[in-house]
Amino acid sequence: MKHCTDSKNCRRFYGHGIPRVKLEDIAGKLIVVEGADGSGRSTQIARLVDWLETNGHPTVQVGLKRSTLVSSELEKAQDGNILSRTTLSLFYATDFADQLENLILPALKAGFIVLADRYIYTLMARDMVRGMDEKWLKNVYGIAPVPDSVFYLSVEPEELVQRNLSKNATLDYWESGMDLGLSRDVFDSFLKYQTLMQETFRKLQKTYDFDIVDASRSTDSITKELRKKIGALLEEK
Repeated sequence: MKHCTDSKNCRRFYGHGIPRVKLEDIAGKLIVVEGADGSGRSTQIARLVDWLETNGHPTVQVGLKRSTLVSSELEKAQDGNILSRTTLSLFYATDFADQLENLILPALKAGFIVLADRYIYTLMARDMVRGMDEKWLKNVYGIAPVPDSVFYLSVEPEELVQRNLSKNATLDYWESGMDLGLSRDVFDSFLKYQTLMQETFRKLQKTYDFDIVDASRSTDSITKELRKKIGALLEEK
């Protein structure tokens, strides 16, 4: 299951897709930026938006927990730190499906470049680390269109800890995997959880063939690499 590299000629869903939706009618591009909190993902997406729109490419941004259908309920449910792995998984799957139907596909059909601040890969990796069945997850996310480009910003867990602490002065419960019982210490749990996430992403990369970007480098060098690769994509006929 590789991401799309030949524009309309390889437009497809990862699985069963959505009834009556014809991807060959899509004129836009779907570009995904993946990475843990602290990987520089949001900064790079903001830079890409400025660059693309300056060069005449209208953009739309999507991401996790941005659905008007369930995002507020998901936020409230996570605050209690008591969600089961299945409930958490289904919440995020619903959030994705709603954005896909009401934001992603309409924007792509209208010719926009859709920039996704994480996509199904983060959702699958989180669930797989929590013991969910990979085959079941592939079926759930069989509705997802194959993106034109996917970039995973890779940063070692030890560096992620420092970045998150310097930014927020704390570590997030879920991003530390505290629900998994890896350690009673949030710092130690974060390191173990993010190591598992990184290993799972590398496993997914073998299946989905996305680009792994070394995000421990300077912000400018990462931006330069992303612009070069996306620029080449936009030049394809």
